[in-house]
Amino acid sequence: QVQLVESGGGLVQAGGSLRLSCAASGRTFNTYAMGWFRQAPGKEREFVAAISWSGGRTPYADSVKGRFTISRDNAKNTVALQMNSLKPEDTAVYYCATGRTSIIATMRSESEYDYWGQGTQVTVSS
Repeated sequence: QVQLVESGGGLVQAGGSLRLSCAASGRTFNTYAMGWFRQAPGKEREFVAAISWSGGRTPYADSVKGRFTISRDNAKNTVALQMNSLKPEDTAVYYCATGRTSIIATMRSESEYDYWGQGTQVTVSS
């Protein structure tokens, strides 16, 4: 059974940093792309960042490019999202997810991911 567990969320002031982590189990982790999505209150879930199985592809949403960095450690079955220069509009529940196959096309669509974590709350105060 595939399990994804996010951690690292919390309350931070604008301009601050947080590092989210996602621990995966139940799948050959190092052969799947991983993604981070977020959902703000009253809004649809949106793509944040993704990383290919090798780490060679790392697409980002325009809204976080230059501020967030995604990375993975295949030996530890973890994927991280370093978030710097946080803004109040980054407030959301953040979810990690695994790709449906070892190679996924855009890496930005929810439909390309099949397993999801329970989410971790990030709140950025102004």
